[in-house]
Amino acid sequence: MTISVLFSRFQHNKRREKANKMLIESKSQPTLAADPWTLYLYAMRSPATKEKYLMRLGKFLSFLNLQGRLEDKARFFAGKGKCDSIWAFNSILEFLQMQKERFNRKEITAGTIRNYVKSIKLFCQMADVSIPWEKITRGLPRGRRYADDRTPTLEEIRKLCEYPDRRIKPLVYT
Repeated sequence: MTISVLFSRFQHNKRREKANKMLIESKSQPTLAADPWTLYLYAMRSPATKEKYLMRLGKFLSFLNLQGRLEDKARFFAGKGKCDSIWAFNSILEFLQMQKERFNRKEITAGTIRNYVKSIKLFCQMADVSIPWEKITRGLPRGRRYADDRTPTLEEIRKLCEYPDRRIKPLVYT
C-alpha cells in the first residue's frame, strides 16, 4: 500500500516538473505578433455589430484609396499606421472632417459619426496603432441623448381613456 502511494506521488511530481518545464520554455520563446485583422474580428461578439463595423471600416479604408480586399486594406493601414502614426492620425482626421461636413449638410447625424469613430478606434486598438483619440473626439458634434417626446394633449388622453381595454386607464391616470 505505501509503495503505491509513493509511486503515485513520484508520478505526480514528474508531471508537475514536466508542466513547469514546458511553461518556462513557452515563456522563453518569442511570441509572434497577431494579425490585426484577425484580432479586430475576434473583438466583436455580435454578428450585427461585426456587420456594421466592417461596413464602416470599409468606407474609411476606401476613403484612403487603398486597393485590394478589405482585409488587405486593413492590414496595410495597420502596418503603415504602426510605422507612421502621424499619417494614421491625419487620415482619420480627414475622414472624420468629411463626415462632419456631411453632418453640417444634415445628411447624417452626430451619432453616425460617433459610430464611425468606434469602428476605426477598435481596429486601431487591436492593431496597436497609437492614436490620440481625445484630440479626435473633441472636435466631433455631440449627439442627442434624449427622445423626441412631448406631453400628450388632453384630447389625446381622453381618446386613450375611451379605449375599451380596462388595462389602459390605470396607465393613463398614473
